[in-house]
Amino acid sequence: MTGTNLTSDLTAVCSALGDPTRWEILSRLGEQAMSASALARVLPVSRQAIAKHLDLLTDVGLITNERRGREVVHLVIGAKLNALGHELERLGNAWDTRLRAIKELAEESAADS
Repeated sequence: MTGTNLTSDLTAVCSALGDPTRWEILSRLGEQAMSASALARVLPVSRQAIAKHLDLLTDVGLITNERRGREVVHLVIGAKLNALGHELERLGNAWDTRLRAIKELAEESAADS
């Protein structure tokens, strides 16, 4: 996967996670696989709205569906979340490096004064 594809994938993931309802759905599914109906029973959102949120989470690759008997349950896929975590860690480390360099320059400048 190229850097551009990774960036657009992670941008879509961040956008999807920016909605509090989708975040709550993903959190619930991280605890256990659930159907749209089960999610609608525990969240203050209609089943139709849940279905739309599930479609978007599926489209960005955060969840998948599995048929269990007559029910379709939704499960979290960790790969995109792991990729997002690694990218955020990389960015954090780059900023830490920059901030250390600024601190060292400031300390050298103060010592020279």
